[in-house]
Amino acid sequence: MTTNTEHLLLFLVIGIVAGFLAGKIFKGSGFGLIGDLIIGVIGAFIGVWVFGLLGISSGGIIGLLIAAVVGALLLLYIIRLAKSR
Repeated sequence: MTTNTEHLLLFLVIGIVAGFLAGKIFKGSGFGLIGDLIIGVIGAFIGVWVFGLLGISSGGIIGLLIAAVVGALLLLYIIRLAKSR
């Protein structure tokens, strides 16, 4: 049986992986390794939230990773839009 702490740690690790992947997918002037990892963790929360709003299940590790990558890509896109203005 897993605890809430283990779930949080898993979520953070998946967010870090998602940030790394999103940084590789979204080419251009990056935010560096640490910046992309932080964006990945925040993006993981955003991705799960957006998937929930759309009624898309993000169950399991793979589903959570997909939601996290999508959220990180959305966050990177919004940040780069705001940065370019």
